[in-house]
Amino acid sequence: MRHGKVGRKLKRTASHRKATLGSLSTSLLRHKKIQTTTAKAKETRRVVERVITRAKRAIEREAKSGAKDIHARREVAKFIHDRAVVKELFEEIAKKVQDRPGGYSRVVKLGRRHGDGAEVAVIELVDYNVGREAGKGGKKSKRTEQKEARPEPRPAEPQAAAAPAEPPAVAEPTSKQASS
Repeated sequence: MRHGKVGRKLKRTASHRKATLGSLSTSLLRHKKIQTTTAKAKETRRVVERVITRAKRAIEREAKSGAKDIHARREVAKFIHDRAVVKELFEEIAKKVQDRPGGYSRVVKLGRRHGDGAEVAVIELVDYNVGREAGKGGKKSKRTEQKEARPEPRPAEPQAAAAPAEPPAVAEPTSKQASS
């Protein structure tokens, strides 16, 4: 029995699970928003929250002492396997969430995937405003794009009510029509 065991196994061995969550965390910190299954998103959220908290506390210690917290950076690098992302985490993301007491990411369920029916969700960093509000102006269908590309019809010019409309001009026969 799994009494007291926290976390999902995700049908993987421990090493495969650690690698999967590390790569998902790296992608989330790089792109600020990723789409994956709901279970993976919820587990990734646990890892990312801890990594961001560690980076945030390291920034606080660095501000007091003036020296870089190398140990914290190496601990974060165990999960985040991209130096550029680690650097961005400590220089940009941790400073942006400095006043937030937690809850740096959100999971938004999207429904089921067509191929296998798995529940799909988007996990995103909260302070980067890539959520539902920004999603409304997202990808448009071809039909919507075509409607927007069409020029608007010009309004008909009002005709004078007193002036009678002229009958349409009769086309004069051309030489071919006259000969037959």
